[in-house]
Amino acid sequence: MTLKIALAQIDITFATPDDNFARVAKYVEQAAAKQVDVVVFPEMWNTGYALDQLEQIADLNGERTQEFLQQLAVKYHVNIVGGSVAIKRDGHFYNTSYVVNAQGALVSAYDKVHLFGLMNEEKYITAGASEVSFELANVASTGVICYDIRFPEWLRTLSRHGSKVLYVSADWPAVRIPQWEILVRARAIENQSFVVAVNRVGDDPDNHFNGHSLVIDPLGNIVSQAGEQEELVVATIDLDSIEQVRGQIPVFADRRPELYR
Repeated sequence: MTLKIALAQIDITFATPDDNFARVAKYVEQAAAKQVDVVVFPEMWNTGYALDQLEQIADLNGERTQEFLQQLAVKYHVNIVGGSVAIKRDGHFYNTSYVVNAQGALVSAYDKVHLFGLMNEEKYITAGASEVSFELANVASTGVICYDIRFPEWLRTLSRHGSKVLYVSADWPAVRIPQWEILVRARAIENQSFVVAVNRVGDDPDNHFNGHSLVIDPLGNIVSQAGEQEELVVATIDLDSIEQVRGQIPVFADRRPELYR
């Protein structure tokens, strides 16, 4: 079985949700024209890291984003890993990822668990407290947000559910981009799964972002890689290769969880 995936490596207009919603709609249309199964977006695409303006611009209860992604999914009959957006829920702000299938059903909502102190997330954002796994395009999948990939134990916890594709949405600054590729490839090797990692490009007031979105196979090889500009990258992955790798190197069967404390 193969899966055709579009990585929407987009710029994000700082603190201007209307512009960003329009950009996402354009890229979903472009991805659908390429007849992909799934399109994936980066982190905090509705606002950028305008954390001190969230009271004015965060999506209340995520309602606008959910309805928007559901309408696009139905219109273009495409599955959407909706990156993440800034939302306000029950008086708190969250960095939340929504996943919508091609029928327009919301199949996942995940609040970022690990907040990044260097970008002051913990001063404004409330951390999530639960893992997420879902089926998308008939494939067991899971998703995380940016800083989450620095925690291999978290990704291994998610992989226990048998996920074959890990989606990563990020706002990963250029200054740390060498670590990005190493971490994404390591997570693929450790969990013997495909990793689809989408980063943004462009500038916020305090950071420059230079993309390098990646698709990595279960052996850690680069299937596809974006450059440093806004672009739509399309890659096809062979899901049958996952069982081949897991059969050759049975990492999950050889684990000694009783010692990992």
